[in-house]
Amino acid sequence: MTFPMQVLVVGGTGTLGRQIAKSALDAGHKVRCIVRTPRKAAFLQEWGCELTQGDLLEADSLDYSLEEIDAVIDASTSRPDDPQSIYETDWEGKLNLYRACDRLGVKRVIFLSLLAAERYRNVPLMDIKYCTERLLEESSLDYTILQGAAFMQGVIGQFAIPVLDSQTVWISGSPSEIAYMNTQDMARFTIAALNNPETIRKSFPVVGPKAWKADELVKLCEKFSGKSAKVLRVSPFLIGVAQSLVSFFEPTVNVAERLSFAEVTGGGVRLDAPMDEVYSIFGLDPAETTSMESYIREYYEVIIKRLREMEADLDKEERKKLPF
Repeated sequence: MTFPMQVLVVGGTGTLGRQIAKSALDAGHKVRCIVRTPRKAAFLQEWGCELTQGDLLEADSLDYSLEEIDAVIDASTSRPDDPQSIYETDWEGKLNLYRACDRLGVKRVIFLSLLAAERYRNVPLMDIKYCTERLLEESSLDYTILQGAAFMQGVIGQFAIPVLDSQTVWISGSPSEIAYMNTQDMARFTIAALNNPETIRKSFPVVGPKAWKADELVKLCEKFSGKSAKVLRVSPFLIGVAQSLVSFFEPTVNVAERLSFAEVTGGGVRLDAPMDEVYSIFGLDPAETTSMESYIREYYEVIIKRLREMEADLDKEERKKLPF
């Protein structure tokens, strides 16, 4: 049975965080989101979320956000345009958040982590996820750790759009097989964990129905878009060179840290895990989880329909620029 809770979502403006906030509202919970710039999060307020202004790097701003909160869902991570090192924006923020939870007696915490973080301690984002997991395990908090692989939304920018627009699809020389999951499905697992005592002080992999190779994703995009892809394979060595070059300059340190993540997605290691027991514990039906085929097909159906609607309003020369 689900009991309504007062939930604080951290990272609510992100691709995953907004889906978690919406799912929590749909499940009958009261949702508060801590945001740095409330005007950029107006859509959350329109959905029914309470907004509170704060910053994980400003410890004093967290106390009000945590008032009367029953559970914290942490889906936060640094943004690509953050100038500071990820160790400053993410790790210091995690320390502030969980210290505040402990000080104010907010025991229930759900942390969105990444699968196989312990294997990639040299990759900053993975190292922070790993260290945060250890931090929670050594705390007295009633945590649940959900370890995702990657989201289907990322496939759109990396594969679907370039294929449709006749642009080059860049693939690492040794791409990993990845069990992508729709953020909406990850949100379902997150909310299902809130009132489930079987998930307390435990970690769970939460990944999609199948691990996909990059070439398979390209073929899927070709199938549903009706376009042929132009693929360029990039040597991991070249990515390493780019990482080394930008790391010499302090303003580009964030770029270097994100380039290092190519070791995870392009390292050839399969990012997948068995899910039967996880579905059983969380009380969810695997048949309701989005498949990659249906996700890509729906994307192209929607986008191509919109492009054809636009075509009716364009002159002959402008129509030639459309990607079909």
